Amino acid sequence: MSAISFWEDKDRKKVNEKLFSEIADKKAKMIREEGLKDKNKISQIRKFYDEVLHWHKIVQKNRDKFENYLPYIKLLRAKVYYARGRNLITESFKDLMENCLDEIKTYEDFEVFKTFFEAFMGFYRYYDEFKKTEGRQDKNMSLHNNNTEN
Repeated sequence: MSAISFWEDKDRKKVNEKLFSEIADKKAKMIREEGLKDKNKISQIRKFYDEVLHWHKIVQKNRDKFENYLPYIKLLRAKVYYARGRNLITESFKDLMENCLDEIKTYEDFEVFKTFFEAFMGFYRYYDEFKKTEGRQDKNMSLHNNNTEN
């Protein structure tokens, strides 16, 4: 999986213009496709996103203490590995999370990560629903074909 860079120019606080659109979309689609049957379920991915939101709420109130919270935010890596070890997520989702966690060094990095994850979740939900709808249509078509053959 190709590395994600949050910034085009960090000194000028210029976020990668494709991060929340093209990159989030591409990663969400690929990871959803990869976990079609029993991995990368939306509920599992949502647990990680909820934890990011939890830490975001805490950090927002205490930005000056971000360095104290960073080790706990990066504990997400261990939780991702645990989920991968239980075969709940794919290697690509693990790699995505590792890449993103590696990018977080400052409060601003964390803000960008949180927003990227939000965009990722939006696209992921779309592809998840699309696959469910597609599966229902395939099932209905199969039932229809079976009924017309009788």
